[in-house]
Amino acid sequence: MQPIRLLSFIIGLALLACFAGRYFGSREAYIPKPQYSSFEANQLAKYPYSVSDSVLKVPEGMNFTVAARLVRPAVVHVKTFYKSESPLAKRSHGADPYNEDGQGNEQNPEFPDEPNIPYDLYGDFAPEASGSGVIISDDGYIATNHHVVKDAVKVEVVLDDKRSYKAVVIGSDPNTDLALLKIDEKQLPFVRFGNSDQLSIGEWVLAIGNPFDLTSTVTAGIVSAKARNINILRTRSNMQVESFIQTDAAVNPGNSGGALVNLKGELIGVNTAIASNNGSFTGYAFAIPVTIVKKVMDDLLKYGDVQRAILGVLVRDITAELAREKGISKLVGVYIDGVNPGSAAEDARLKPGDIVLKINGIEVNSSSELVELVARNRPGDKIKISFLRGSDLLTAEVRLKSRSGEMQVAARQEIKTLKVKSIGAELQSVSRQDMEDLQIKQGVKVISLEDGKLAATGISEGFIITQIDKKPVKTPEQVKALLENLKGGVLIEGLNPDGKKLFFGYGE
Repeated sequence: MQPIRLLSFIIGLALLACFAGRYFGSREAYIPKPQYSSFEANQLAKYPYSVSDSVLKVPEGMNFTVAARLVRPAVVHVKTFYKSESPLAKRSHGADPYNEDGQGNEQNPEFPDEPNIPYDLYGDFAPEASGSGVIISDDGYIATNHHVVKDAVKVEVVLDDKRSYKAVVIGSDPNTDLALLKIDEKQLPFVRFGNSDQLSIGEWVLAIGNPFDLTSTVTAGIVSAKARNINILRTRSNMQVESFIQTDAAVNPGNSGGALVNLKGELIGVNTAIASNNGSFTGYAFAIPVTIVKKVMDDLLKYGDVQRAILGVLVRDITAELAREKGISKLVGVYIDGVNPGSAAEDARLKPGDIVLKINGIEVNSSSELVELVARNRPGDKIKISFLRGSDLLTAEVRLKSRSGEMQVAARQEIKTLKVKSIGAELQSVSRQDMEDLQIKQGVKVISLEDGKLAATGISEGFIITQIDKKPVKTPEQVKALLENLKGGVLIEGLNPDGKKLFFGYGE
């Protein structure tokens, strides 16, 4: 081979080797950089970081293992028990009684009844369902869902390390579907509160719980939406607060009450419901934001029930149709459709037609956002509302009231229980929550019945006695005095737990 041809051949091989090395060794160099339009560039510039290939990669340490390792020890398995003769005990073992239609597990084909469960293994109780909970303090306070522990006569908590404890229900709130439990233990792992206001759509989150009794299960997803109202709570008082975080992290029956955390391992929500036609996960799940969780847990601990603050307005989301109807130029804010007489809103001179833009500096663009921001407060608290009236931008300081019109929190209520053998019943004073839900001013609840005169009338457990022979009753002692030494007959008036008014004859 001639020298010139040999030199050309060597140079060609070198160039080929160089090209191959760059192509196979670092193909990223040949991936074209994204091209942005001027509009896209302006939008991307609004974010608190520069757009480059490096920000699209997960930095070392920012992965799921850190958050999972921090949180899993503090997520517990919550088991509920009922009297074995109760119809509730016939639901299937290990099933979370909640799905997206708000109905019980008997409508969930994934969990058929299991009549062969040996209920006697549990003594006087049978397992009705199981869910999850989150330890929120090292001395044993646990956040979970109201529907997980509702009506249970016994609650058991099993830790991630398999230790088991009997739990006391400190308080429960159907309007937010939250409950506070307590176990007798110290130096427990717990999950620190984050800030759900700072969550971004598209941010990675982890759901940790006990789906299908598979303990300490971790799933990952992103925040799909915020301030979702899916009309799942439907409480009798019509005071429900729904402003859910929507995520596509897999959540199934048993996850209810479990943790939704960010990648720092901070609690940003409590998992509550799934959107499903069959009771199992089909793509979306919903969690109560931690801003509401913190407030409700604090209220239940301090006062025994939730101190509900009311603005006193009827509101509507601003749609294109409403904007055309009312002559609204911008589709922002929340439209005030009505103001209740004597309400905090009326005191602050808000009017129908006003458009709420911000509460305490936080923008509101949906009714659910407005309800959540108000629900974070207690009666007597002041909030600052920015609103439009016509073309004028105005502000108002509003001092919130309770549903009864009070401007201060209610004192902690002491619930008294009394067993009256002569009538075969255990009686309990009615909680403020029950009075609020049923819209009654007094009453005494029948919490258990034995063979006796009261059971013979047809009254069932959970019935609330409001009057005996037209005399209002407020305490178990009053009921005892009126019925224990009765001669002749009387008329008992009251309500079932579903609010249905009933009358029963009692006596000889």
